[in-house]
Amino acid sequence: MACLEVQGLRTRRVKNVINQKYMQNLIRQCLEEDGGLHGDVTTNSIIPTGLQGRFALNVRGQGVIAGLKPIAEAIDVFDDVQITMLHQDGESVKNENIALLEGSVRSILIAERTVLNIIGYASGIASRTRLFVDAVAGTNCKICDTRKTTPGLRALDKYAVVCGGGTSHRMGLHDAVLFKDNHLAGLKDFSTELNEAIAKVRSMNELQFVEVEVDTIEQLKQVLLLPIDIVLLDNMPPDLLLQAVKLRDGSKRSPLLEASGGVTLDSVHSIAETGVDRISIGGIVHQATWLNVGLDVL
Repeated sequence: MACLEVQGLRTRRVKNVINQKYMQNLIRQCLEEDGGLHGDVTTNSIIPTGLQGRFALNVRGQGVIAGLKPIAEAIDVFDDVQITMLHQDGESVKNENIALLEGSVRSILIAERTVLNIIGYASGIASRTRLFVDAVAGTNCKICDTRKTTPGLRALDKYAVVCGGGTSHRMGLHDAVLFKDNHLAGLKDFSTELNEAIAKVRSMNELQFVEVEVDTIEQLKQVLLLPIDIVLLDNMPPDLLLQAVKLRDGSKRSPLLEASGGVTLDSVHSIAETGVDRISIGGIVHQATWLNVGLDVL
């Protein structure tokens, strides 16, 4: 696969993962955890059967929305509840309503915490991703996620990253190859054995890309001779990243260069200015702060 096709294809695949069935299953798991499938004793004690109502999902603060569209597509998990979206995933909002919920008050109150948790959580990831995306504006560098995701919520995490303007890395161990330091440490003949492994995976699997991690310029020189799509430049300072870009640009092959390791909002722009194509940041997921989303009676 040509390197230029990788990023767009990954984004499309992530959006396809968050389908109605996925969200219905996730919502049911959340309801089971919350006890909602067995009845809300508080709500049932005070809200009459059949009472109808209208509520607003409201963002209290500022951020980027994520998770609203998947929730809307799976809302039929809750009996007699309809949702009207006032904003779209990926939009920036500030102190405003993003959707309306109408229907059975009992059902809406059972749904409340699950809906707010999912949207607040996903929107926090989207909002943090957008900060990094904005920080590299003016360069050609993409911000990517990693496999440092919340257990059981990887698809939602990656969807949220895309909503924030980021680019999804591989979904998991099955859809792309990433040879990291622990895979390569025991090789006796680095170039020969790695080349054989690359040929093996390309012949046996339909892959999105083949990537190799390096942490020295000498390793990079060897890897640039191999048929790969991406080189992961691990924990390299900007001066070494500049050397890596120069080497890649002067080589016969043109894999994407991806920087990673300890990237912060303070350092990300200077890294992007070196000319790397991608920066992968686990912290856009695991360091995200939830967006404050509430439910208000109308």
